[in-house]
Parts: sequence; C-alpha cells; structure tokens
Amino acid sequence: MNSKTRKSIDQAQAYVNTMSAEELWEYFCKTEGYVLRPGEALAGFIPDWIGEFYAYYQWYYNMPSAQVIHKVPVDFLEKAYHGLHDLELELAVRKVGCE
Repeated sequence: MNSKTRKSIDQAQAYVNTMSAEELWEYFCKTEGYVLRPGEALAGFIPDWIGEFYAYYQWYYNMPSAQVIHKVPVDFLEKAYHGLHDLELELAVRKVGCE
C-alpha cells in the first residue's frame, strides 16, 4: 500500500489500472524489486476480507492507500477480523474509522 505501484493505482493511471492480476503482480515485482520471502501467509477468508476492507475504507474516507495502511495496520485487522467480519462492510469501516 506504500509502493509506487499502489500510488499509480490510486492516481488512476490507466496503464496500471487496466492490467490483469497476473500482469499487475509481474509489474509490481519488477517495479518494486519485490521477491517473495519464505513464511506463512494469511489463509482462509481473512486476506479477501482485509482487501475489501481496505478498498472500501479508502473510498469511504477518500484517502490514498499509503495513508490508510498507517491508520489501520494489517496487524490490527488480523486481530479485529473475528469481531468485524460479520458486520456490513460499511459499518465495520465506520467503526474502525471512529477509533
């Protein structure tokens, strides 16, 4: 969310916004010099929900993704998932945004 690639998405640059998920992943890795590291990834529904949460939060509060990630860290959402994921997404975003 702090990357040059994400900033391009936030700025609605057509070149990046029209890429498929696979093309975007390749572009991200090349542009950012990113390499996957060994370890355990989030599993189940949590990654999808976190992605939806961030997208809606960014839209709802009209802020760049780099600012969203500072206001609502991934660690917080992992811990809050069980209490928030059953709520309507807008309500969850408003609850977190008020804290």
